[in-house]
Order: sequence, then structure tokens, then C-alpha cells
Amino acid sequence: MKTSRPLKAISSNTVFGEGDVFVLFGELFGRGYATGLIDQAKAAGMTVIGITVGRPDENNKPRALTPEELAEAEANLGGKIINVPLRAGFELDAPEGTATPTDLVNEMTIKDWQDHKLDWDHVEICRDLGSNRFKGALSQVMEQLDTMIPTGKNVFFAHTMAGGIPRAKVFMAIANRIYKGRGARYMPSQSLIESDLGKLILKNFEEVTANSFGYLLEASKTLRDRVEAAGGEVRYTAYGYHGTRILIEDEYRWQTYTNYTQGYAKMALENFAESAWKDGVKATVFNCPEIRTNSSDVFAGIELSLLPLLQAFKKEGGGAWVDALWQKCEGMLKPEASLEEVLQKVSDYQTSEAMQPFYNFEAWPMPNSAEQVDKTVGTSQEIVDMHSERNVLVSDELSQHVVAATGMLMFGEASQPEGPALWLDHDLVAKRLIQEHGA
Repeated sequence: MKTSRPLKAISSNTVFGEGDVFVLFGELFGRGYATGLIDQAKAAGMTVIGITVGRPDENNKPRALTPEELAEAEANLGGKIINVPLRAGFELDAPEGTATPTDLVNEMTIKDWQDHKLDWDHVEICRDLGSNRFKGALSQVMEQLDTMIPTGKNVFFAHTMAGGIPRAKVFMAIANRIYKGRGARYMPSQSLIESDLGKLILKNFEEVTANSFGYLLEASKTLRDRVEAAGGEVRYTAYGYHGTRILIEDEYRWQTYTNYTQGYAKMALENFAESAWKDGVKATVFNCPEIRTNSSDVFAGIELSLLPLLQAFKKEGGGAWVDALWQKCEGMLKPEASLEEVLQKVSDYQTSEAMQPFYNFEAWPMPNSAEQVDKTVGTSQEIVDMHSERNVLVSDELSQHVVAATGMLMFGEASQPEGPALWLDHDLVAKRLIQEHGA
């Protein structure tokens, strides 16, 4: 792929309504993108059904939710959950009595991890066990789901699975240095990618983020055929990330957070959608803008791509709602600071010499550099310091609005999607929110 394919127009839902079924393929935890899409499904009168990743038992095997856990999860979702543990990834899988990939990672230390070699034959056995476990559980989920979809109703599958980082202390120490380390603490991201640890993590990222979508497309074929034979329609969406076009010097330009290690898995996710699309299945990966979430907080400086949305709001029409939002965000800053100063810092960062090599779409995801990390983390810290409270940030306010906008854009576009991979850039996000709240 040589360039992104931005969504160009705001579409309206013409397919889904009362009694149709929305399936959240991934459990809902905390703040994140899925909430915006779920809100749209509920507003359309759809029946919401979810799945669970389960919880680890005493041996770290996935188990079903207890009645109390199930009640809490269903209340959080606002719908029924199929209580079959559907945990993607293989980091906790291994033949009985042998080490799991997470156990192997925990043998590494901060001093020797780059030279530590893994038994790849064993890792592949673990991977096969994990994928077979997942596909077996998915078959059970589909059997139950089939009984929950009335004849003649439409179905919307929303894939939200992502991640796959092993729970290992050594990796968290490495991640902090790669994504936040400056000066003497700087660590090249490429050193992780080239290590056995990095290769293992990339395999697990792919299993969780991408292959789970492929398994869903395959496992739901019988259900899809039944729904379509009865006159219904089926759609699949997934959440991608592949950079975003934002305002840089008053022009929408593609940029990205660097280093985005999960980028390889996100491209594999796009490939599954493209393959399904060629087979006549309407599956679309929506590449969403950068926001701050529980999972993205490890990426120091990711909010620098989000803050220019404030300028996009004005460029796309402004109005009373935009003015009120600017005023609210201004109120989060120290008295001596202003949003104009914040945005000037972001602009200086975007146009700095250190960042220019990273506007290369075809080379994505690029490794970090010492100068780039210093600029990214340093600018981020300077902007956080301009706030009155470190836990009440402009980027958090904007993230909520982006979540809402992407939900509206995805739900509207899913009726007649333009293609298998679409980018939701700041221009359409701003236009949709202005449309929603009135100019």
C-alpha cells in the first residue's frame, strides 16, 4: 500500500435497526474506541451481544466468568454475553508441564534479553495450541450465537481484539525505555524488533490483533450464509491504526506515532479485510486517530497527534459548540498558559527537522531515533506541565469526542462501505462532531 485511503464523506446508516444484532467481538474494558460504536448500535435499537476473554484460573488457563463476573460484564456492556472464554494469543499456552512463552520471557533479564535465544520449535507448538484453543472456543460461541439471531435480521460484527504483550516485568522495563527513554535511557526500538523477545511479541500481536479477525470471518461463514439466505445482511468492522491525516501548517497531512510496534499486526489485520472483500464479504478495517486510552498510555507523546484536532474544528466550520469546547480546554491549563501556546509547541514539534523522516507512509512502522524520542517525549512533558492538573488533560477531553465521532462514522459507513481499509482522519472527525452538535 503506497498511500492511505481516507473516508471522504459522512454516510448514514441505512441497514441496521430495531431487532438487528450487534456482536462485540472482544470484551469491553474501561475507556476505548468500542464504546462509541456500541452507543450507535443501541441508539439504532439493535440487540447487543458480547463475548468474554474469560479470566485466568489458578493455572493461568482461561475460564468462564463466575455469575457475579458475568452480571458485572453484562451490566457494563448493556447486553448479553456468551460465557465461553475466548482469549486470543498464545503467551500462556504450552503442553502440560512445559514452559509457556510468558515463562520463557520471565527467564530474561534487563541485561541479557537482547542475546537471549528462544526455542522456536517449542514456541510454534505453543502457538498452535493457542490458536486451536481459540478456534475451538469460537466454534462454541458461534453455535450459541446462531440460536440468538432471529431469521430475517441483520448482523453487525465489531472486532475489537488487540494487544498481546506478555505480562513480564522485563518487557515493561524495556517498553518504558523504548517509548519513553531519553538521553542515557534511550533504547532503539529496532533492537527489540531484531531480538528473539521482539519476534515472539510480534507473533503474539499478530495472533491477537489480526488472526482473531481471520478466525471470526471463517467461523461465522455458516451463520453469514444463513442470514443472507433469509434476506439479511452481515457486516464486519475492525479497529486499525496506520497513522492519521491531521492539520500540519494548515494542511491535512499523514503522520504517525513512532515507534508503533503493533503496526505489523495492524497491516495483517488490513490484509484479512482485503481478502474477505475479494470474496464478497463486506469487512472493513477503520484506521482510527490517535487517542489516549488505558492501553495507549505507554506511548508517551501519542497525544501530540490528537491536539491539532482543535484546529480542525475551526477549519471545518467552528460554531458555538467548538467555541465552548475551546473554552473548556483552555480552562484546563494554568492561568499563564493558552491553547495557542500548546498548539504552537505541537506545530514546532511537527515541523522540526527531527520529525521529517517519519512522514513516510510506505516505510511505516519506522523505528524510533534518539532525536525523535527526545523531541516527542520532551514536547509531551512540556505540554502536560502547562495543565493545572496532570490528570485532567486536554487530550483526555478530545479523546472522548474522537471515540464518539469514530463510532458515528463507522456505524454510518458500514451500511455501504467504500472498501476494506479506510482512514478516519481529523477532517471527517471534526465535520461529524460539528454536524452532531450543531454549528
